[in-house]
Parts: sequence; structure tokens; C-alpha cells
Amino acid sequence: MTGNHEYYAGVHPWTAEFERLGLHVLHNAHVVVRRGDAQLVLAGVPDFTGHHFDRLHRSDPTAALAGAPADAPKVLLAHQPRTAPAAEKAGFDLQVSGHTHGGQFFPWSLFVPLQQPYTAGLHQLGRLQVYVSRGTGYWGPPKRLFAPSEIAELTLVG
Repeated sequence: MTGNHEYYAGVHPWTAEFERLGLHVLHNAHVVVRRGDAQLVLAGVPDFTGHHFDRLHRSDPTAALAGAPADAPKVLLAHQPRTAPAAEKAGFDLQVSGHTHGGQFFPWSLFVPLQQPYTAGLHQLGRLQVYVSRGTGYWGPPKRLFAPSEIAELTLVG
């Protein structure tokens, strides 16, 4: 999956380098992770705004599930939380996002919710759970205020 900054810095060379290194970029695609008899669908989509840079990079959670086992739990990696309505409609159980930096600093934190449905933490949208990490870095000014950095550990329980 890609985030918005990959598009600013040249998404095609970045994804080609990831693939060269043996990493699989989940571009409207999924993999099935198996452990014993259990399986998990892990999918990724391009950034919500990726299609503005390359029309073939439209975020499509439904396409990301094509051919996935219907009975397995489904996790979507989507950089921006505003992918959530499409993820819920596609049938995902969990979406993991970032992008917002938790609002990062005041008064910017007042404006982020005008663009994103969720800024930080765990939320519920229909049957979909959405976790938005505040992340460890920042965008723009090198500061954070009332949005502490975080490294989240998510434990999936079946």
C-alpha cells in the first residue's frame, strides 16, 4: 500500500525498488496469511488520493478482496482513514490507517476532522473497526502538541 508522500516523491520508482528488494506492494491486492488451520486476509490499497497522480492508482477495497476466502477475517491497510466507508462496504473487519498524525498540533487538530472521519485511536463504522495511529513523526512544522507519538501493537483475537 502507498501513502500520500510516496506520490509526492515518485511512487513508481519507490514501488519498483520495494519489489526489487523482495517486498510485495499491496496495490488493491491481498495476501492470505496462514498459521495452522487459521487464515487471515491482509489487503492494501493505494492512498485515497493516489488516482490524482496516476489514474490507475484509485483506492479500491473491493478489488483488493477479489478472490479472497470469504470466511477468513479481513484486514485492510489504508493510509488515510477516509477509506473506511468503502472498506466497510467491501466487507473488511479491520482497517489500519495513519496519515493524520493525531492532529499533530493545535490549532491544526481542529481542521483534520474536516477531512478525515477519524483522527486517532479505535473506532467503529458498522461492522468495521478502524484503528488510526498517530505515528511517530510529523508533517510540516517539526512539532507535536497534544498528539503524542505512538507505536501501536495490535493483537488480533479470533
